[in-house]
Amino acid sequence: MRREDIRNIAIIAHVDHGKTTLVDELLKQSGVFRANQEVAERVMDSNDLERERGITILSKNTAVYYKNIKINIVDTPGHADFGGEVERVLKMVNGVILVVDAFEGSMPQTRFVLKKALELDLPVIVCINKIDRPEARPNEVIDEVLELFLDLDASDEQLDCPFVYASAKYGYAALDLPANSNSMKPLFETIINYIPAPEGDPDADTQVLISTIDYNEYVGRIGVGKVDNGTLHVNDEVVIVNAHDPEKQHKVKISKLYEFDGLNKTDVASATVGSIVAISGIADIHIGDTICSPENPVPIPFQKISEPTIAMQFMVNDSPLAGLEGKYVTSRHLRDRLFRELNTDVSLRVEETDSPDSFKVSGRGELHLSVLIENMRREGYEFAVSKAEVLYKTDSRGRKLEPMELAYVDIPEEYSGTVIDKLSQRKGELQNMTVAGSGSTRLEFLIPSRGLIGYRGEFLTDTKGTGVLNTIFDGYAPYKGDIQYRSQGSLIAFESGESITYGLFNAQERGALFIGPGEQVYAGMIVGQNAKTDDIEVNVCKRKQLTNTRASGSDEALRLTPPRLLSLEQYLEFIDTDELLEVTPQHLRLRKKQLDPTLRKREAFRKK
Repeated sequence: MRREDIRNIAIIAHVDHGKTTLVDELLKQSGVFRANQEVAERVMDSNDLERERGITILSKNTAVYYKNIKINIVDTPGHADFGGEVERVLKMVNGVILVVDAFEGSMPQTRFVLKKALELDLPVIVCINKIDRPEARPNEVIDEVLELFLDLDASDEQLDCPFVYASAKYGYAALDLPANSNSMKPLFETIINYIPAPEGDPDADTQVLISTIDYNEYVGRIGVGKVDNGTLHVNDEVVIVNAHDPEKQHKVKISKLYEFDGLNKTDVASATVGSIVAISGIADIHIGDTICSPENPVPIPFQKISEPTIAMQFMVNDSPLAGLEGKYVTSRHLRDRLFRELNTDVSLRVEETDSPDSFKVSGRGELHLSVLIENMRREGYEFAVSKAEVLYKTDSRGRKLEPMELAYVDIPEEYSGTVIDKLSQRKGELQNMTVAGSGSTRLEFLIPSRGLIGYRGEFLTDTKGTGVLNTIFDGYAPYKGDIQYRSQGSLIAFESGESITYGLFNAQERGALFIGPGEQVYAGMIVGQNAKTDDIEVNVCKRKQLTNTRASGSDEALRLTPPRLLSLEQYLEFIDTDELLEVTPQHLRLRKKQLDPTLRKREAFRKK
């Protein structure tokens, strides 16, 4: 049976190519909002971090109606670090809209998401977005996209895909250029005509593959998936099975069923083939599980998600200022929170270590792990993290292998020499160099993943904020040799207390400070960056000695250079292998792993 009244699509693209803005317009023009309703921009980015950073982190479900046909839409992230979100939701849809920027063209994540869609044999609609940009080059971008299809061995049917030109910002789409449309109607029509209706047997045994997990404080875990076969009813007795875990098989009861309608979930009594549903009332439900009829529990295969490439140690905070700000500070709190994250993040790995106070957390990239850190500190957790390190493998010949990335760098021509020099020092190999219009250069590097750790901030400084750096995982290759991460040392607090203007004034001659006056510090805490390569200790708590004698100029006001305030990502980039980042709800502090200066020097001497 074909459900002609439903279409299920995912919107996929490289970061910042306009997926979420496009969904906004589809929602507005399908009548989801009242005529006088105020609607925030990027309404699908409901998470605080998503709104602040302007990126999509979690895939979201919504649904619109066009000509009495329900279009279920899944908005997906564009960052490579959240690729796991894209991989899993593609099993829930019958086709995709590939959004490509009319100026930037095909980018690394465009290749990644398109490859995943083609592997699942999903029909693709290519939407060339941002055609309103003055520098837009839609015709050249079409050629780039078709070349990408050929590179990925697309079939003749997949190559014969429709192209739609759009400006999500101004709310119109067209099938030809120049665009003479004032609405999204051409895109709606293309979805209805080109994306196949879902098929299945409503009378067969029930099968629903869970592709996403949502969470609600009142009802607990909510599994989201598509009904592949059969019909699901509230109060049905069902069995949960998993293709990757043959022993998993337990009976549960469906307590509530929801379908998506605009931005809301609506209660339904039953759902049949092709419907995307949310199911609550099952405590132990996970991504990749299949909900089946008890009579014939057959799991639906679920693709294995790509492995993590970097890891950090998350540990209990044991600094002298520990426990003053956090609500959750013990190893039990930390363990429960990290393992709870595994329920909704399929790309994450959490392993226990020899120490009960430390956990090894592996992810897709620095952004992936920094989002987890930021979410945890906002929830009231207090902990410490180590420098990100890559995960190595060993091949059959015993050689050490490391993860490699393809880095695509778009920069003004005058900065290309600096960037090539810096990436070469980090064991990067220049693969290709092309000169685009308006004095812009694109460099393509093959570089070890560890070579990119801590580089983004330096890259933005070197290119004066004009450069764009995109990376994508390229596989494992033999170890490329040692890399020096940081050419400058740290300024380390000599004693505990409160930072004083006089002490800071003397310390700032040594380098850039991270703190201002009146802040609590402790011995072993990092208060700045040394201008030279060595770590040195400074006394930022030092007070001026008061005497009876007055000398000319001694009472002049001390001028402090404003401290360099770093973001979470900048701290994670700056941190060295013998340092930790202390994370609390109110503060981020860098410190040495070994706070005692004598023991620290002894360890450094032993390493030399």
